[in-house]
Amino acid sequence: MKNVILVIDDDKTNLSLAQRLLGPQYRIAACNSGRAALKYLKTHRPDLILLDINMPEMDGFEVMENLRSSIHTESIPVIFLTADSLAETEIKCFQMGAMDFVTKPFVPDILLSRVSKTIELDQYRHNLETMVNVQAQKITESSMRLGRIQDSVIIGMANLIESRDGSTGKHVKNTQAYVRMIANELLSRGLFTEELTPSYIEDLCKAAPLHDVGKIKIPDAILQKPGRLTPEEFETMKLHTTHSRKIIQTIIGDIEDAHYVRLVEDIALYHHERWDGTGYPAGLTGINIPLSARIMAVADVFDALYEERCYKPPVRPIERIMQIMSEGRGTQFDPVILDVFTDMLPQLKEILHITEKEC
Repeated sequence: MKNVILVIDDDKTNLSLAQRLLGPQYRIAACNSGRAALKYLKTHRPDLILLDINMPEMDGFEVMENLRSSIHTESIPVIFLTADSLAETEIKCFQMGAMDFVTKPFVPDILLSRVSKTIELDQYRHNLETMVNVQAQKITESSMRLGRIQDSVIIGMANLIESRDGSTGKHVKNTQAYVRMIANELLSRGLFTEELTPSYIEDLCKAAPLHDVGKIKIPDAILQKPGRLTPEEFETMKLHTTHSRKIIQTIIGDIEDAHYVRLVEDIALYHHERWDGTGYPAGLTGINIPLSARIMAVADVFDALYEERCYKPPVRPIERIMQIMSEGRGTQFDPVILDVFTDMLPQLKEILHITEKEC
């Protein structure tokens, strides 16, 4: 199929000449004014535009501005036509985005050569853009696929670790859901907006399953003990936080960006810190505890109370859990985060499929 060239010139002689010279190789569309050309371009897309500069009402430069301001015409290559051979005019043509410049009266071989080369270059550009877009799509799909695989491995590993203390893996899924709920609600209320960007929340939820990864190094006798831990056993249990940081560095330290790795480390290392500074392992206080860990702490404790563990039965009803947690407001938990979480009781009931009757 022949390429289409739109010739815009107010001189009928030039339009006829362009038709005679270019017609054997190309399909020619002709307009005798800028306004007629812009109307034509609303429903047609030529492969090249030959645009006269000196026209009444709307000159070539004004037409060019209109072409470049529309997404439908901005990429159509343009060759300016003019009897003006001044260097300033030629410079302005290229500054406005023309692909080439041809003086009138036309020299047939020059016009044919410029038109042919311009169409050829534009086809190369289009083919290159298509190839780049295809490759970019493939890279994006591969990256997403690898990301899903990596997330599945992380979730699977976290579930395996949690299963050692009798959990069925629900703890990982539940706490991740609660973390997302809390973070989104905080953001919707305009709280911690400097940190809680959409990308931060996604990373936070992706990181949540690894919060207890260090438990893999805790002996079964302690992890699965049905009764209360002795002070010595509890000291050993507390080490899972520092174990977590070392494990995280080993498994994702070299394959993830530093910001995400730091986020995972903060959650795993500090989610047992307390607002009043009596937590572990570092005894951090207040806002010195990373926001991610403060959110994780609320989600973690809620699920630990709600679900059955080898060392305790589940707490019911859900309002009783909220009452227990409220006793830690400003001592164990960030009061702002806990208040927001408490307000989310109806959403929690919906997620947990709890009816008022069951409560």
